[in-house]
Amino acid sequence: MRSPILPAVAFRISRALLQALALASALMVLSMLPGCASAPPADEPLETRYPAPQRVVAIGDLHGDMEATRGALRMAGAIDDRDRWIGGDLVVVQTGDVLDRGDDEDAIIGLLERLDGEARSQGGAVHALNGNHELMNAYLDFRYVTPGGFADFPAGGPPDPADSLLVSLEPGQRGRAEAFRPGGSMALRMARRNTAVIVGSSVFVHGGILPEHVEWGLDAMNEAVRAWLRGEIPQPEWIRGELSPVWTRLYSDSPDAAACDVLESVLDGLGVQRMVVGHTVQGTGITAFCGGRVWAIDVGLASHYGGRTEVLEIRGDVVRGLR
Repeated sequence: MRSPILPAVAFRISRALLQALALASALMVLSMLPGCASAPPADEPLETRYPAPQRVVAIGDLHGDMEATRGALRMAGAIDDRDRWIGGDLVVVQTGDVLDRGDDEDAIIGLLERLDGEARSQGGAVHALNGNHELMNAYLDFRYVTPGGFADFPAGGPPDPADSLLVSLEPGQRGRAEAFRPGGSMALRMARRNTAVIVGSSVFVHGGILPEHVEWGLDAMNEAVRAWLRGEIPQPEWIRGELSPVWTRLYSDSPDAAACDVLESVLDGLGVQRMVVGHTVQGTGITAFCGGRVWAIDVGLASHYGGRTEVLEIRGDVVRGLR
């Protein structure tokens, strides 16, 4: 069902391009089979849908606060006091916005990447998603970057005079721009993430999945974001704005009956029971809307917002906040 409030014309990326990107991902999978002439990099492909584990813990926006990150992971039962994985087959989903508003961004990204490797060796996983602040940095919107965030990415030297983008920036911003713009070192690390992921009967995304995203397919949407971050295609226009999967607040800002109807159609289209989103700070803690079909988990973990520690636990059909 296409909601009348979500006009498809607002999305300017062609369906043909999305289908081509999905086909390319499928070909990468086929190329890994015995007898194929070439193989993709060892860490490809990246799946969108994963089977249900015994236990899932979802963590909201972290915004550059390492102590908040550690506190959430320890509350989840994922790490010990030396930041080592102790979660066994636990699956952690972090719904984006590691970046901005705090100085520990690079350290948090490195921690989550390391823990994912440790978790997978024990049958678990850490799925870190891209939020709007990850994608903002890729299109060089640095309004919320702290001084420490710029200091973590010093420039390598004077920019090439032909590189008009870098030349136009302040010297202190150029190193970060080199790292985060599509094709840069940090953008390539972000390209190893999903924008949305399904684990068991739950779909996780920073802002929200809309009917248009279901129509395209989450695989194609994820691959379009990754291809842009790798510098392979122009920025899809739907990455920005209220119809973006990382920007919409349709389900997290006191959704009305019409929004809950849209949610119901999306969940039915994906074949899942619930959606878990971040992005909108919930002043009273983790909040369920639409009869428990959507859970809003941005509780202001980072010190910028007050540092409340709470995570969402899913065991089968039992969903609850842990404080």
